[in-house]
Amino acid sequence: MKQRTFLDYFIITLKGIAMGAADVVPGVSGGTIAFISGIYEELLESIASVNFNTIKLLKTEGIKSVWKQINGNFLIALMSGIAISIVSLAKLISWLLENEPILLWSFFFGLVLASILFIGKQITKWKALTVIIFLGGAVLAYYITTLTPLISENTSPLYLFIAGSLAICAMILPGISGAFILVLLGAYKPVLDAIHNKDFKIIVLFAAGAIVGLLSFSRVLKWLFHHYKNLTLALLAGFVLGSLNKIWPWKETLTWRENSHGIKVPLNEQSISPFSFDGEPQLLFAIALAIVGFLVIIVLEKIAVKK
Repeated sequence: MKQRTFLDYFIITLKGIAMGAADVVPGVSGGTIAFISGIYEELLESIASVNFNTIKLLKTEGIKSVWKQINGNFLIALMSGIAISIVSLAKLISWLLENEPILLWSFFFGLVLASILFIGKQITKWKALTVIIFLGGAVLAYYITTLTPLISENTSPLYLFIAGSLAICAMILPGISGAFILVLLGAYKPVLDAIHNKDFKIIVLFAAGAIVGLLSFSRVLKWLFHHYKNLTLALLAGFVLGSLNKIWPWKETLTWRENSHGIKVPLNEQSISPFSFDGEPQLLFAIALAIVGFLVIIVLEKIAVKK
């Protein structure tokens, strides 16, 4: 476990707040924020360190040794930030999505666009295979963003368990949104309804799937980073590039669905030109906010390099 000051943990909490804010938006990945804020690999290492040996260590050496092994201070600071964000920013982001979607998506578009350059810079050597994997990741992520979400909802125990596993895997992958995966699977509304109605059976099933998915998938990613770092980075950069289609600010709604409050919301959308947009495209403000989002990442990178 790294030696850190109170200020270090406060900054990690702020990064958690940024991750939580991103995860609230169906289309933006908290994993992207973790990567560009420089904590992605440490997060994977910390999650992957939770295993059966942890139970043995608890019995033989006590909770202090376990806490050190799983990097407990780091995880608590980060998870606290994510929780604070979800509780405090969820309403604001939901309001912005409903009332100022173009401006919100423009900011995220600029931020995610800059993160592709950031991830690409981490690749030390570009080979033919690296380029192929980068393009393959982009095509796959783009294809996922064009899929039509399931309208029918499945609340069977096994399905909810699998949905939890897949959603959490997507959540820690830069470029792929866990919330959007739930929408695609038709599990977004049942899970939200379960939280709203305090249906603990569904919540526990979903959470169990999420824990299993997180613990297993983090090990896969950790192994890939250790053995094929450049290729893994190329794949992640491709995912982020392909996901830009989902957060393109100007959309045309093809089909609608009814949310848990009985309000009609877009189900399936396609990206269109701002000049073909049915309404005020807010082009100048959108470009300005995209530039702000882009510069945020550039400034964070400069600060990180100086540090």
